[in-house]
Amino acid sequence: MKFVDPKNDVAFKKIFGDENKKRILISFLNNILDYVGTNKEIIDITIENPFQAPRLEGLKYSILDIKAADKRGIHYIIEMQVIHVEGMDKRVLYYISKAYSQQLDKSEDYPKLNQVIFIGFLDFIFFKNNPHYASRHLILDENTKEHHFKDFELYFIELPKFNKNLEQLTDVKDKWIYFVKNAGDMKVIPEEMKDPGEIYEAFEVADQYTWSREELDAYDAKGIFIADQRQGYLFAQKTGYAEGHAEGHAEGHAEGHTEGSRAKALEVARKLKEKGMDTDFISDATGLEKKVILTL
Repeated sequence: MKFVDPKNDVAFKKIFGDENKKRILISFLNNILDYVGTNKEIIDITIENPFQAPRLEGLKYSILDIKAADKRGIHYIIEMQVIHVEGMDKRVLYYISKAYSQQLDKSEDYPKLNQVIFIGFLDFIFFKNNPHYASRHLILDENTKEHHFKDFELYFIELPKFNKNLEQLTDVKDKWIYFVKNAGDMKVIPEEMKDPGEIYEAFEVADQYTWSREELDAYDAKGIFIADQRQGYLFAQKTGYAEGHAEGHAEGHAEGHTEGSRAKALEVARKLKEKGMDTDFISDATGLEKKVILTL
């Protein structure tokens, strides 16, 4: 057997976004969110954008992997993010706010709004001061810690912080995280991972020999794209531009770069373009307008 890497979002969505195999996603959500055995346990779910092999030319625009809603109307957004891009925290808030507001029609019947829960799997460390690989974020009163505004919840799994081996897995939640982090490097299904059946079934879906040529082409193309973007991001960091860019990014878009920072941005942009990075990525990395990058 040869398994695809669930950290590739084409694979992630195929594994967890199949309407015909939604018991995999139900088990995944119940265990990641610690719902098993509680009154919140998910019994059924609707996958709002089920997996379809993406067109190769559209791969770079893949953002949200799965949107699912359970019978209570709770909306779950699950994302696999492998590169720490600038403004990620604001982007997450934008997507959950958008999902929340889009529940209403023109009648603005606010009591009908249902909770939105975001689950982000990150292949990098985002919360540097938190040693735990799993974190839950709520809107709390600063003084009383009262949780009154309950409609937004954010869960993050930082994969680099999860260092358990097979013998150290203590529950199904651990097994799911181990699967997401390590399945792409495995050749057989370990005995420790064959129960529950949903994880075993996830391994079967991840078996490359069951994928169509179109799906494998999309998977491979996405893997190349991810590797290129990661290389470009690391390159931008090594040039020292990443640190300076954070200081002036906001006014850079509104008023233009200062003379010095713009020169450095243009230098970085030229080098990224020489390495074959796409215009969208270069624009995001440098803050330069796309029309400027195209003239380089």
